[in-house]
Formats: sequence, structure tokens, C-alpha cells
Amino acid sequence: MITFEQKLAIIESFPELERVNVSLGRVNYQFNESIYEKKNVVYHLHPNGNGFVYAGKLTNYQTDQKGLVNIRDYSAEELKQLIKESISSLSANKKTVAEAAIIGENQEERWVNDANEVLMLILEEEVWNIYFGLNLEETFDTLEEAEAFLMEEGFKRA
Repeated sequence: MITFEQKLAIIESFPELERVNVSLGRVNYQFNESIYEKKNVVYHLHPNGNGFVYAGKLTNYQTDQKGLVNIRDYSAEELKQLIKESISSLSANKKTVAEAAIIGENQEERWVNDANEVLMLILEEEVWNIYFGLNLEETFDTLEEAEAFLMEEGFKRA
């Protein structure tokens, strides 16, 4: 088991996380760029070494009902990997295998609305396509038309 101080050093090596002190000497670290309501990546890290990392959107970790993984006995490398994957799972830049297949080598942008819904705008064979997940929603001849549509619908670049 690595110490509380070692865990803090690892967590603080991720500049995208913001420290929030909570009660009883515990610390949370939030990812404020999360496209989901979930912002806490590290939850209730305690000076005794106990704490949790959010992995609710990951499939390769055993989580509790809140999507948290207990990191008490994690090694430094395991903790770094889990935090990296957690941040990626909450990020607008995360691509699924299916999305990567759609995007391929094409130019792509992500747009998000206040409800944290994400649309992909992709240039494909000289037209601009808007996808919601794997579903094609709209097609436009120009980037300007696509951007105007997205803004009218309440989306902004992620």
C-alpha cells in the first residue's frame, strides 16, 4: 500500500484535477471539464490511505453501487492508470471503438449542450455530418451551416 502522501503526489500530477478539502481531513479531486454531472474523480481520500476513484463508466473495474473503486491497496502504477481512465471516461474527447470507426481519418469536432449531450461534427466526403452517438442526425454542405444549426440547437464546441 502506498501512503497518503504518495497518493496525493500521484493525484496532483494530473493538472486537470482540482483539489477540494472535505471534512475529517479527507480530500476530493474534481474534474471540472466532465461532460457528465459526475465531477469527483477521487472521492474521500483519507490520511489513513483509504479512498475511492470513480470508475462508473469503465467496464474493467469492480465498483460499488456509486461506481467507485476502493484504492486503499493500489500500487502507484495501478492508481495512475485508474485515474487516467476515469478522466478519459468523463471527457468530451473520449472516443469509443465504434466512434473511432466512424471518424476514421476524417476531421472531427465535438459539441456539447447544457444537458451534457455530445454531438460529433465530422467532415465526410465533402459534406458535414452530425452524429449523436452512432446515429447520423443531420448533413450539411458547409461547415458554416452545420455550426449555425448546432448553435441554434444550444450546442457549443467541447
